[in-house]
Amino acid sequence: MRLLRSVTFVLLSWPVFAADVDPPLTARERKMLDRIDTLEQRLAAVESRLATTAPPESLKRAQSQTPVAAPAGPSTMAAAPAPVVSESGGFLTDTTFNMTLDGYYGYNFNRPVGRINLLRAYDVMSNSFSLNQAAIVIERAPDPGAGRRFGVRLDLQYGQATETLQGSAVNEPRPQVYRPVFQAYGTYVLPVGSGLTVDFGKWASALGVENNYTKDQMNYSRSYLFNFLPFYHFGFRSSYNVAPWLNVNYWLVNGVQQSEDFNGNKSQALLLAFKPAKALTWNVNYYSGVEDRDTVPALNPGIPVLPTQPGLSPVPLNVPGRRLNIFDTYATWNAGAKLTLAAEADYVTHRISVGPAHVSATAAYARYQFTPKFALAGRGEYLNDSGGLFSGATQALKETTLTADYLFAEGFLMRIEWRRDFSNRPFFLTDTADILKREQTTATLGLVWWFGRKQGAW
Repeated sequence: MRLLRSVTFVLLSWPVFAADVDPPLTARERKMLDRIDTLEQRLAAVESRLATTAPPESLKRAQSQTPVAAPAGPSTMAAAPAPVVSESGGFLTDTTFNMTLDGYYGYNFNRPVGRINLLRAYDVMSNSFSLNQAAIVIERAPDPGAGRRFGVRLDLQYGQATETLQGSAVNEPRPQVYRPVFQAYGTYVLPVGSGLTVDFGKWASALGVENNYTKDQMNYSRSYLFNFLPFYHFGFRSSYNVAPWLNVNYWLVNGVQQSEDFNGNKSQALLLAFKPAKALTWNVNYYSGVEDRDTVPALNPGIPVLPTQPGLSPVPLNVPGRRLNIFDTYATWNAGAKLTLAAEADYVTHRISVGPAHVSATAAYARYQFTPKFALAGRGEYLNDSGGLFSGATQALKETTLTADYLFAEGFLMRIEWRRDFSNRPFFLTDTADILKREQTTATLGLVWWFGRKQGAW
Protein backbone atom coordinates (compact mmCIF):
# COMPACT_ATOMS: atom_id res chain seq x y z
CA MET A 1 0.00 0.00 0.00
CA ARG A 2 2.92 2.33 0.75
CA LEU A 3 4.29 1.51 -2.72
CA LEU A 4 1.03 2.70 -4.28
CA ARG A 5 1.29 5.97 -2.40
CA SER A 6 4.89 6.53 -3.48
CA VAL A 7 4.17 5.80 -7.13
CA THR A 8 1.26 8.22 -7.09
CA PHE A 9 3.37 10.93 -5.50
CA VAL A 10 6.16 10.49 -8.04
CA LEU A 11 3.75 10.69 -10.96
CA LEU A 12 2.17 13.86 -9.63
CA SER A 13 5.55 15.47 -8.91
CA TRP A 14 7.31 14.46 -12.11
CA PRO A 15 7.09 17.94 -13.72
CA VAL A 16 8.57 19.50 -10.61
CA PHE A 17 11.55 17.05 -10.49
CA ALA A 18 12.13 17.60 -14.14
CA ALA A 19 12.53 21.30 -13.55
CA ASP A 20 14.56 20.91 -10.33
CA VAL A 21 11.90 23.00 -8.61
CA ASP A 22 10.00 22.01 -5.38
CA PRO A 23 6.79 24.06 -5.44
CA PRO A 24 4.07 23.48 -2.79
CA LEU A 25 1.31 20.83 -3.41
CA THR A 26 -1.90 22.00 -4.87
CA ALA A 27 -5.25 21.51 -3.11
CA ARG A 28 -6.19 18.75 -5.61
CA GLU A 29 -3.00 16.81 -4.84
CA ARG A 30 -3.47 17.04 -1.05
CA LYS A 31 -7.07 15.80 -1.40
CA MET A 32 -5.94 12.77 -3.41
CA LEU A 33 -3.30 11.82 -0.83
CA ASP A 34 -5.86 12.07 2.00
CA ARG A 35 -8.19 9.74 0.13
CA ILE A 36 -5.41 7.19 -0.34
CA ASP A 37 -4.70 7.28 3.44
CA THR A 38 -8.35 6.63 4.19
CA LEU A 39 -8.49 3.65 1.77
CA GLU A 40 -5.35 2.16 3.34
CA GLN A 41 -6.89 2.31 6.82
CA ARG A 42 -10.15 0.67 5.71
CA LEU A 43 -8.32 -2.13 3.87
CA ALA A 44 -6.18 -2.84 6.93
CA ALA A 45 -9.29 -3.11 9.13
CA VAL A 46 -10.92 -5.57 6.71
CA GLU A 47 -7.80 -7.75 6.59
CA SER A 48 -7.69 -7.79 10.39
CA ARG A 49 -11.33 -9.00 10.68
CA LEU A 50 -10.81 -11.73 8.07
CA ALA A 51 -7.77 -13.03 9.93
CA THR A 52 -9.68 -13.40 13.23
CA THR A 53 -12.74 -15.21 11.66
CA ALA A 54 -11.02 -17.54 9.18
CA PRO A 55 -12.39 -21.14 9.23
CA PRO A 56 -10.20 -23.93 10.60
CA GLU A 57 -8.04 -25.86 8.18
CA SER A 58 -10.19 -29.01 8.45
CA LEU A 59 -13.27 -27.08 7.37
CA LYS A 60 -11.36 -25.56 4.47
CA ARG A 61 -10.39 -29.02 3.28
CA ALA A 62 -13.98 -30.29 3.60
CA GLN A 63 -15.28 -27.31 1.67
CA SER A 64 -12.75 -27.84 -1.06
CA GLN A 65 -13.83 -31.49 -1.40
CA THR A 66 -17.60 -30.87 -1.47
CA PRO A 67 -19.02 -31.10 -4.99
CA VAL A 68 -21.07 -28.28 -6.28
CA ALA A 69 -24.77 -29.08 -6.28
CA ALA A 70 -26.76 -28.77 -9.45
CA PRO A 71 -29.25 -25.94 -9.54
CA ALA A 72 -32.64 -26.85 -8.18
CA GLY A 73 -35.34 -27.46 -10.76
CA PRO A 74 -38.81 -25.98 -10.68
CA SER A 75 -40.25 -28.95 -8.72
CA THR A 76 -37.78 -28.63 -5.85
CA MET A 77 -37.99 -24.87 -5.65
CA ALA A 78 -41.58 -25.13 -4.35
CA ALA A 79 -41.03 -28.17 -2.09
CA ALA A 80 -43.50 -28.79 0.74
CA PRO A 81 -42.37 -28.08 4.30
CA ALA A 82 -40.45 -30.91 5.98
CA PRO A 83 -42.78 -33.30 7.89
CA VAL A 84 -42.78 -33.13 11.65
CA VAL A 85 -41.62 -36.42 13.23
CA SER A 86 -43.16 -37.16 16.60
CA GLU A 87 -40.88 -38.13 19.47
CA SER A 88 -42.71 -41.46 19.93
CA GLY A 89 -41.94 -42.56 16.36
CA GLY A 90 -45.59 -42.94 15.38
CA PHE A 91 -47.18 -45.88 13.62
CA LEU A 92 -44.05 -47.74 12.52
CA THR A 93 -42.47 -47.62 15.98
CA ASP A 94 -45.59 -49.06 17.63
CA THR A 95 -46.19 -51.72 14.94
CA THR A 96 -44.27 -54.99 14.69
CA PHE A 97 -43.67 -56.72 11.35
CA ASN A 98 -42.70 -60.35 11.89
CA MET A 99 -42.13 -63.41 9.70
CA THR A 100 -41.49 -67.12 10.20
CA LEU A 101 -40.49 -69.90 7.81
CA ASP A 102 -41.05 -73.48 9.00
CA GLY A 103 -40.01 -76.47 6.89
CA TYR A 104 -39.22 -80.14 7.47
CA TYR A 105 -38.17 -83.50 6.09
CA GLY A 106 -39.88 -86.51 7.67
CA TYR A 107 -39.58 -90.24 7.13
CA ASN A 108 -42.24 -92.80 8.09
CA PHE A 109 -40.74 -96.26 8.58
CA ASN A 110 -44.03 -97.88 7.53
CA ARG A 111 -43.36 -96.41 4.05
CA PRO A 112 -47.09 -95.65 3.72
CA VAL A 113 -48.86 -95.44 0.38
CA GLY A 114 -49.16 -91.83 -0.69
CA ARG A 115 -46.40 -90.93 1.84
CA ILE A 116 -49.13 -89.97 4.34
CA ASN A 117 -48.58 -89.68 8.09
CA LEU A 118 -51.97 -90.30 9.71
CA LEU A 119 -53.23 -88.28 12.71
CA ARG A 120 -50.66 -85.51 12.23
CA ALA A 121 -51.68 -81.87 12.21
CA TYR A 122 -48.63 -80.39 10.47
CA ASP A 123 -45.93 -82.98 9.66
CA VAL A 124 -48.31 -84.72 7.27
CA MET A 125 -45.86 -85.97 4.61
CA SER A 126 -43.22 -88.72 4.59
CA ASN A 127 -40.06 -88.75 2.47
CA SER A 128 -40.69 -85.26 1.10
CA PHE A 129 -39.05 -81.89 1.64
CA SER A 130 -42.03 -79.88 2.86
CA LEU A 131 -43.06 -76.35 3.77
CA ASN A 132 -45.13 -76.50 6.94
CA GLN A 133 -45.85 -72.80 6.90
CA ALA A 134 -44.56 -69.40 5.92
CA ALA A 135 -46.33 -66.74 7.96
CA ILE A 136 -46.36 -62.96 8.28
CA VAL A 137 -47.55 -61.39 11.54
CA ILE A 138 -48.37 -57.67 11.66
CA GLU A 139 -49.47 -56.30 15.02
CA ARG A 140 -50.12 -52.96 16.64
CA ALA A 141 -51.10 -53.83 20.18
CA PRO A 142 -53.13 -51.44 22.34
CA ASP A 143 -51.23 -49.37 24.90
CA PRO A 144 -53.63 -47.68 27.35
CA GLY A 145 -50.70 -46.22 29.28
CA ALA A 146 -49.74 -44.22 26.20
CA GLY A 147 -53.36 -43.20 25.52
CA ARG A 148 -54.01 -45.76 22.75
CA ARG A 149 -56.81 -48.15 23.67
CA PHE A 150 -57.19 -49.89 20.32
CA GLY A 151 -55.04 -52.32 18.35
CA VAL A 152 -55.09 -54.74 15.44
CA ARG A 153 -53.39 -57.99 14.42
CA LEU A 154 -53.14 -59.84 11.10
CA ASP A 155 -51.50 -63.27 10.56
CA LEU A 156 -51.13 -64.41 6.94
CA GLN A 157 -50.25 -68.09 6.52
CA TYR A 158 -49.11 -70.16 3.53
CA GLY A 159 -48.09 -73.80 3.18
CA GLN A 160 -49.34 -77.20 4.32
CA ALA A 161 -50.60 -75.84 7.65
CA THR A 162 -53.31 -73.86 5.88
CA GLU A 163 -54.86 -77.12 4.65
CA THR A 164 -55.14 -78.34 8.24
CA LEU A 165 -56.63 -75.04 9.42
CA GLN A 166 -58.76 -72.60 7.43
CA GLY A 167 -58.00 -74.21 4.06
CA SER A 168 -59.89 -77.39 4.99
CA ALA A 169 -63.51 -77.93 3.96
CA VAL A 170 -63.98 -79.75 7.27
CA ASN A 171 -63.52 -76.40 9.04
CA GLU A 172 -64.94 -73.89 6.57
CA PRO A 173 -68.02 -73.81 4.31
CA ARG A 174 -66.00 -71.67 1.87
CA PRO A 175 -62.29 -72.44 2.50
CA GLN A 176 -61.17 -70.61 -0.64
CA VAL A 177 -62.25 -67.29 0.90
CA TYR A 178 -60.15 -67.51 4.09
CA ARG A 179 -57.25 -69.84 3.10
CA PRO A 180 -54.33 -67.40 3.81
CA VAL A 181 -55.89 -65.69 6.87
CA PHE A 182 -54.97 -67.42 10.12
CA GLN A 183 -55.74 -64.50 12.45
CA ALA A 184 -57.35 -61.11 11.82
CA TYR A 185 -58.86 -59.19 14.72
CA GLY A 186 -59.21 -55.76 16.22
CA THR A 187 -58.90 -54.92 19.91
CA TYR A 188 -60.29 -52.23 22.20
CA VAL A 189 -59.51 -51.85 25.91
CA LEU A 190 -62.51 -50.41 27.76
CA PRO A 191 -61.70 -48.17 30.76
CA VAL A 192 -63.39 -50.51 33.22
CA GLY A 193 -61.51 -51.39 36.39
CA SER A 194 -58.13 -52.84 35.46
CA GLY A 195 -59.14 -52.70 31.77
CA LEU A 196 -61.66 -54.86 29.91
CA THR A 197 -60.09 -56.10 26.65
CA VAL A 198 -62.52 -56.91 23.81
CA ASP A 199 -61.44 -58.51 20.51
CA PHE A 200 -63.49 -58.98 17.36
CA GLY A 201 -62.48 -61.11 14.41
CA LYS A 202 -60.64 -64.37 13.93
CA TRP A 203 -58.13 -65.55 16.54
CA ALA A 204 -56.26 -68.69 17.59
CA SER A 205 -58.03 -70.87 20.13
CA ALA A 206 -56.74 -71.05 23.70
CA LEU A 207 -58.13 -74.56 24.20
CA GLY A 208 -55.14 -76.87 24.67
CA VAL A 209 -51.60 -76.14 25.78
CA GLU A 210 -50.07 -76.22 22.27
CA ASN A 211 -50.47 -73.60 19.56
CA ASN A 212 -49.65 -72.77 15.96
CA TYR A 213 -46.09 -71.41 15.81
CA THR A 214 -43.41 -74.11 16.10
CA LYS A 215 -40.79 -71.88 17.73
CA ASP A 216 -43.06 -71.50 20.78
CA GLN A 217 -43.73 -75.24 21.29
CA MET A 218 -41.74 -77.94 23.08
CA ASN A 219 -41.87 -80.41 20.17
CA TYR A 220 -41.84 -80.14 16.39
CA SER A 221 -44.91 -82.29 15.76
CA ARG A 222 -48.20 -81.51 17.51
CA SER A 223 -50.14 -83.74 19.86
CA TYR A 224 -53.41 -85.56 19.15
CA LEU A 225 -55.10 -82.98 21.34
CA PHE A 226 -53.86 -80.05 19.27
CA ASN A 227 -55.12 -81.83 16.16
CA PHE A 228 -58.51 -82.54 17.77
CA LEU A 229 -59.35 -79.39 19.73
CA PRO A 230 -60.38 -76.15 17.95
CA PHE A 231 -57.65 -74.35 16.00
CA TYR A 232 -59.36 -70.95 15.88
CA HIS A 233 -62.66 -69.10 16.30
CA PHE A 234 -64.45 -66.10 14.78
CA GLY A 235 -66.49 -63.71 16.91
CA PHE A 236 -66.11 -61.73 20.13
CA ARG A 237 -63.58 -62.42 22.86
CA SER A 238 -63.33 -60.53 26.16
CA SER A 239 -60.65 -60.70 28.84
CA TYR A 240 -60.50 -59.19 32.32
CA ASN A 241 -57.95 -59.43 35.14
CA VAL A 242 -60.10 -59.94 38.23
CA ALA A 243 -57.00 -60.16 40.41
CA PRO A 244 -53.23 -60.48 39.87
CA TRP A 245 -53.68 -64.25 40.08
CA LEU A 246 -56.92 -64.63 38.04
CA ASN A 247 -57.89 -63.77 34.46
CA VAL A 248 -61.39 -64.45 33.06
CA ASN A 249 -62.23 -64.88 29.35
CA TYR A 250 -65.66 -65.07 27.74
CA TRP A 251 -66.23 -65.94 24.06
CA LEU A 252 -69.24 -65.60 21.78
CA VAL A 253 -68.32 -67.20 18.43
CA ASN A 254 -69.61 -68.87 15.27
CA GLY A 255 -68.31 -72.22 16.46
CA VAL A 256 -65.30 -74.52 16.28
CA GLN A 257 -63.24 -73.03 13.42
CA GLN A 258 -66.01 -71.60 11.17
CA SER A 259 -65.03 -68.17 9.89
CA GLU A 260 -68.57 -68.38 8.48
CA ASP A 261 -71.15 -70.11 10.65
CA PHE A 262 -72.33 -73.65 9.87
CA ASN A 263 -75.76 -72.79 11.29
CA GLY A 264 -77.68 -70.03 13.01
CA ASN A 265 -76.49 -70.97 16.50
CA LYS A 266 -73.66 -69.25 18.35
CA SER A 267 -71.22 -71.05 20.66
CA GLN A 268 -69.87 -69.81 23.98
CA ALA A 269 -66.86 -70.43 26.18
CA LEU A 270 -65.70 -69.49 29.66
CA LEU A 271 -61.98 -69.65 30.42
CA LEU A 272 -60.27 -69.16 33.78
CA ALA A 273 -56.51 -68.64 34.01
CA PHE A 274 -55.05 -69.00 37.51
CA LYS A 275 -51.54 -67.98 38.52
CA PRO A 276 -51.13 -69.16 42.12
CA ALA A 277 -47.35 -68.74 41.93
CA LYS A 278 -44.89 -66.94 39.69
CA ALA A 279 -43.71 -70.19 38.09
CA LEU A 280 -47.12 -71.90 37.86
CA THR A 281 -50.15 -71.30 35.62
CA TRP A 282 -53.36 -73.34 35.53
CA ASN A 283 -56.13 -72.98 32.93
CA VAL A 284 -59.67 -74.33 33.27
CA ASN A 285 -61.85 -73.97 30.13
CA TYR A 286 -65.39 -74.93 29.13
CA TYR A 287 -66.80 -74.60 25.60
CA SER A 288 -70.31 -75.45 24.36
CA GLY A 289 -72.27 -75.00 21.14
CA VAL A 290 -74.28 -76.58 18.32
CA GLU A 291 -71.74 -77.19 15.58
CA ASP A 292 -73.50 -79.16 12.80
CA ARG A 293 -74.06 -77.80 9.28
CA ASP A 294 -77.59 -76.85 8.23
CA THR A 295 -76.92 -76.57 4.45
CA VAL A 296 -75.30 -78.83 1.85
CA PRO A 297 -71.74 -77.55 1.17
CA ALA A 298 -71.09 -76.00 -2.25
CA LEU A 299 -67.38 -76.73 -2.55
CA ASN A 300 -65.24 -75.69 -5.54
CA PRO A 301 -68.04 -73.36 -6.63
CA GLY A 302 -68.65 -72.20 -10.15
CA ILE A 303 -71.15 -69.55 -11.17
CA PRO A 304 -73.61 -69.00 -8.28
CA VAL A 305 -77.16 -70.21 -8.82
CA LEU A 306 -78.52 -67.15 -7.00
CA PRO A 307 -77.48 -63.48 -7.20
CA THR A 308 -74.89 -63.83 -4.42
CA GLN A 309 -71.27 -64.88 -3.90
CA PRO A 310 -69.99 -68.27 -5.13
CA GLY A 311 -70.08 -71.07 -2.56
CA LEU A 312 -73.05 -69.88 -0.52
CA SER A 313 -75.39 -72.86 -0.43
CA PRO A 314 -79.21 -72.46 -0.49
CA VAL A 315 -79.78 -76.23 -0.16
CA PRO A 316 -80.94 -77.14 3.37
CA LEU A 317 -79.55 -80.13 5.21
CA ASN A 318 -82.13 -81.64 7.53
CA VAL A 319 -79.92 -82.72 10.42
CA PRO A 320 -80.91 -82.13 14.05
CA GLY A 321 -78.65 -79.76 15.95
CA ARG A 322 -76.35 -81.63 18.31
CA ARG A 323 -74.39 -79.94 21.04
CA LEU A 324 -70.62 -80.17 21.38
CA ASN A 325 -69.18 -79.86 24.88
CA ILE A 326 -65.47 -79.46 25.63
CA PHE A 327 -63.90 -79.49 29.06
CA ASP A 328 -60.21 -78.62 28.85
CA THR A 329 -57.62 -78.01 31.53
CA TYR A 330 -53.84 -77.69 31.50
CA ALA A 331 -51.06 -76.46 33.75
CA THR A 332 -47.50 -75.28 33.11
CA TRP A 333 -44.77 -75.22 35.76
CA ASN A 334 -41.33 -73.70 35.34
CA ALA A 335 -39.72 -76.02 37.86
CA GLY A 336 -36.37 -74.27 37.60
CA ALA A 337 -34.28 -72.10 35.35
CA LYS A 338 -33.84 -75.01 32.92
CA LEU A 339 -36.79 -77.38 33.49
CA THR A 340 -40.36 -76.84 32.25
CA LEU A 341 -43.21 -79.28 32.90
CA ALA A 342 -46.77 -79.28 31.53
CA ALA A 343 -49.84 -81.50 31.73
CA GLU A 344 -53.21 -81.47 29.96
CA ALA A 345 -56.54 -83.31 30.31
CA ASP A 346 -59.66 -83.10 28.13
CA TYR A 347 -63.14 -84.57 27.95
CA VAL A 348 -65.26 -83.94 24.84
CA THR A 349 -68.80 -85.13 24.04
CA HIS A 350 -70.79 -84.83 20.82
CA ARG A 351 -73.64 -86.85 19.39
CA ILE A 352 -72.99 -88.21 15.89
CA SER A 353 -75.17 -90.10 13.41
CA VAL A 354 -74.58 -93.48 15.11
CA GLY A 355 -75.14 -92.16 18.64
CA PRO A 356 -73.21 -90.37 21.36
CA ALA A 357 -69.43 -90.18 21.07
CA HIS A 358 -66.79 -88.89 23.45
CA VAL A 359 -63.05 -88.40 23.71
CA SER A 360 -61.07 -88.53 26.93
CA ALA A 361 -57.38 -87.72 26.76
CA THR A 362 -54.31 -86.79 28.79
CA ALA A 363 -50.87 -85.54 27.81
CA ALA A 364 -47.64 -84.79 29.69
CA TYR A 365 -44.71 -82.64 28.55
CA ALA A 366 -41.18 -82.00 29.84
CA ARG A 367 -38.34 -79.85 28.49
CA TYR A 368 -34.81 -79.38 29.84
CA GLN A 369 -32.47 -76.62 28.63
CA PHE A 370 -28.97 -78.13 28.95
CA THR A 371 -27.16 -75.12 27.46
CA PRO A 372 -28.36 -71.81 25.97
CA LYS A 373 -28.31 -73.53 22.56
CA PHE A 374 -29.27 -77.16 23.27
CA ALA A 375 -32.44 -78.64 24.82
CA LEU A 376 -34.33 -81.93 24.97
CA ALA A 377 -38.13 -82.26 25.18
CA GLY A 378 -40.45 -85.22 25.56
CA ARG A 379 -44.19 -85.81 25.28
CA GLY A 380 -46.42 -88.75 26.18
CA GLU A 381 -50.12 -88.93 25.32
CA TYR A 382 -53.16 -91.17 25.62
CA LEU A 383 -56.47 -90.62 23.81
CA ASN A 384 -59.57 -92.81 24.06
CA ASP A 385 -61.65 -92.20 20.92
CA SER A 386 -65.08 -93.67 21.67
CA GLY A 387 -67.29 -93.46 18.59
CA GLY A 388 -64.49 -92.21 16.32
CA LEU A 389 -65.01 -88.54 17.12
CA PHE A 390 -61.32 -87.79 16.47
CA SER A 391 -59.94 -90.51 14.20
CA GLY A 392 -63.09 -91.85 12.57
CA ALA A 393 -62.80 -95.20 14.38
CA THR A 394 -63.30 -96.34 17.96
CA GLN A 395 -59.82 -96.99 19.30
CA ALA A 396 -57.31 -96.20 22.04
CA LEU A 397 -54.35 -94.15 20.80
CA LYS A 398 -50.97 -93.51 22.39
CA GLU A 399 -47.90 -91.62 21.25
CA THR A 400 -44.43 -90.84 22.59
CA THR A 401 -42.20 -88.12 21.20
CA LEU A 402 -38.58 -87.09 21.84
CA THR A 403 -37.29 -83.81 20.40
CA ALA A 404 -33.76 -82.36 20.37
CA ASP A 405 -33.39 -78.59 19.87
CA TYR A 406 -30.33 -76.73 18.63
CA LEU A 407 -30.56 -72.94 18.45
CA PHE A 408 -27.93 -71.74 15.98
CA ALA A 409 -28.81 -68.12 16.76
CA GLU A 410 -31.83 -66.19 17.92
CA GLY A 411 -34.17 -66.62 14.97
CA PHE A 412 -32.83 -69.94 13.61
CA LEU A 413 -33.80 -73.24 15.25
CA MET A 414 -33.19 -76.86 14.23
CA ARG A 415 -35.26 -79.72 15.67
CA ILE A 416 -34.62 -83.44 15.32
CA GLU A 417 -37.55 -85.60 16.43
CA TRP A 418 -38.42 -89.25 16.89
CA ARG A 419 -42.08 -90.20 17.36
CA ARG A 420 -44.02 -93.45 17.67
CA ASP A 421 -47.82 -93.76 17.44
CA PHE A 422 -49.74 -96.80 18.76
CA SER A 423 -53.32 -98.08 18.43
CA ASN A 424 -55.14 -101.06 19.92
CA ARG A 425 -56.33 -101.98 16.41
CA PRO A 426 -54.75 -101.99 12.91
CA PHE A 427 -55.11 -98.42 11.72
CA PHE A 428 -51.87 -96.95 10.30
CA LEU A 429 -50.96 -97.13 6.61
CA THR A 430 -48.20 -99.33 5.21
CA ASP A 431 -46.64 -99.79 1.77
CA THR A 432 -49.50 -102.12 0.85
CA ALA A 433 -52.97 -100.64 0.42
CA ASP A 434 -54.87 -103.49 2.09
CA ILE A 435 -52.53 -103.98 5.05
CA LEU A 436 -52.70 -101.76 8.16
CA LYS A 437 -50.47 -101.74 11.22
CA ARG A 438 -51.04 -100.92 14.88
CA GLU A 439 -48.16 -98.45 14.96
CA GLN A 440 -46.21 -95.91 12.91
CA THR A 441 -42.73 -94.54 13.63
CA THR A 442 -41.39 -91.31 12.15
CA ALA A 443 -38.11 -89.38 12.21
CA THR A 444 -38.23 -85.67 11.38
CA LEU A 445 -35.78 -82.84 10.79
CA GLY A 446 -37.41 -79.43 11.23
CA LEU A 447 -35.88 -76.05 10.44
CA VAL A 448 -37.51 -72.85 11.69
CA TRP A 449 -36.52 -69.24 10.98
CA TRP A 450 -38.18 -66.13 12.38
CA PHE A 451 -37.51 -62.42 12.77
CA GLY A 452 -39.34 -59.31 13.95
CA ARG A 453 -39.70 -57.09 16.99
CA LYS A 454 -42.60 -58.98 18.59
CA GLN A 455 -41.49 -60.24 21.98
CA GLY A 456 -42.41 -63.56 23.62
CA ALA A 457 -44.74 -66.16 22.14
CA TRP A 458 -46.50 -65.27 18.89
